[in-house]
Amino acid sequence: MVTLLLDSTQLEVVLSVSERALSFRKGNVVIERSTITKVQLTDDAWTWLRGIPSPGTHVRGIIAAGTWRSAGGDDFAIIRRRRPSVVIDLEGHPEFQRVILTTRHGLALVQALRVEVAAEPTDVVDIAAETGTIPVVPERKPRGRKTPAPAPAV
Repeated sequence: MVTLLLDSTQLEVVLSVSERALSFRKGNVVIERSTITKVQLTDDAWTWLRGIPSPGTHVRGIIAAGTWRSAGGDDFAIIRRRRPSVVIDLEGHPEFQRVILTTRHGLALVQALRVEVAAEPTDVVDIAAETGTIPVVPERKPRGRKTPAPAPAV
């Protein structure tokens, strides 16, 4: 799962080693905040893909990673199965027209983009939690199993 770091000037999509390999990309995706025009949450990111992977990896319904080229422009995608995702429309970005990411933190990203943040990069979940815009769910303790009582002797 990608990590989203946000500071006062840019959003950085931090890719893991496997995501870099699947997307044929050497570095992270850096997006200037001024180029972001729209952020949308979606339950099915597969409907947003357009074009062909070039370079990238595509296994239908399983994973789509890398640059997708089409007549409408280039998109960057990291999509895993049918999980909640975020679609970021860009204008004036040197590489991409759109970024499509599978992430549990789409709502936190939308809310973090609305607030002013510090100069150093911070995870979007931490930003949203600090502002109190999304509830922070405490970690649940695992419940211990009750041992069954012995059956009465007959």
